[in-house]
Amino acid sequence: MPKLLIATTVPMMMRGFLLPFAGHFKALGWQVDAMMSPADSPLNRWDECQEIFDHIWPINWTRSPFSPSNFRLAPKQVKAAVSAGNYDIVHVHSPIASFVTRYALKDLPKRPKVIYTTHGFHFHKGANPVINEVYKRLERIAGPWTDKLVVINHEDEAAAKRYTIVPEEKILYMPGIGVDVEKYRAAHVTKADTDAIYKELGLNETDKLILMIAEFNPGKRHRDALSALKATGRKDIIYAFAGLGPLEETAKKQAADLGLGEQIRMLGYRKDIPVLLKASNALLLPSEREGLPRSVLEAMCAATPVISTEIRGVEDLLANNCGLMTKVGDVEAIAKALVWIADRPEEAKELGLRGQEKMKLFSLDNVIKMHEDLYAEVLGDSIK
Repeated sequence: MPKLLIATTVPMMMRGFLLPFAGHFKALGWQVDAMMSPADSPLNRWDECQEIFDHIWPINWTRSPFSPSNFRLAPKQVKAAVSAGNYDIVHVHSPIASFVTRYALKDLPKRPKVIYTTHGFHFHKGANPVINEVYKRLERIAGPWTDKLVVINHEDEAAAKRYTIVPEEKILYMPGIGVDVEKYRAAHVTKADTDAIYKELGLNETDKLILMIAEFNPGKRHRDALSALKATGRKDIIYAFAGLGPLEETAKKQAADLGLGEQIRMLGYRKDIPVLLKASNALLLPSEREGLPRSVLEAMCAATPVISTEIRGVEDLLANNCGLMTKVGDVEAIAKALVWIADRPEEAKELGLRGQEKMKLFSLDNVIKMHEDLYAEVLGDSIK
């Protein structure tokens, strides 16, 4: 029976992306364990992870690259856990977890196969050149400790080859981490469901609802979304912000200062994303950096039109007229896109349907099959 260890920095990523993989390989008879930090918010659902994994190793690492525990305590914990577990494959996913794990295991006498899926290199086009160089060097340092590097967008694929992060034969492109296409299909949502959303939000039938699903942090650029709404001069465009984060109060203040208070709905953490997407005229994501944004994938599965930025990952998804893209920070362009969505419903519908068709490639079933093939390759054996 193969033994698989999946590592992320925090439970939120494990729960949000990786539980279907754990469940799948457990169903094949594998032992599937996890490694992550126990010190996180209740929304990350540690208990839900415990229901899926055979065992969870708590590791004292954080998402901050400057935390001393990441290099004082965490490597020892990782090395001890992997030695005790005697794993065949260790698959790491988040930046801190990936570097610390590979560092901790580099000299292990009986070293498992180590796979690293980057959900977006921390160096990218448009970022600070000095910061980019630091992260490039870190990725190169960890490259020799990596048996397979999985990239989930084509910009990262090209960068991994250009900067020789690992030898080219060790690079594998996958179309994301998989999305449950059927879960987000609009066909599963009734008119009664969407009517209930309109009633909850106090909307009129003529209102145009724009949904943004994102943590309130600087990189998501809620500030641009709000400035663009002001620039439209429209009162019938309503924003619904789904998410939490440190800049939530800042966004509320900006909305009030701009006189947009009546056009903003703060939804907090929501579990009814498929219904919200069906009720919305478009999804907006004006981010400055992404790997392959989950909210855009989910919107495209629902055939909800997308307005986003010309950045890594988004370009893969919205290419070939599958969405509207603007330059990062171009408030006027975002405003024009909002008005286009509001005033051209039939054309917007066609945009959403083209996006939905593309999602077959990004489906969870397809990506799980690619993981089966990858694990079989690194083990040099069949997993059937």
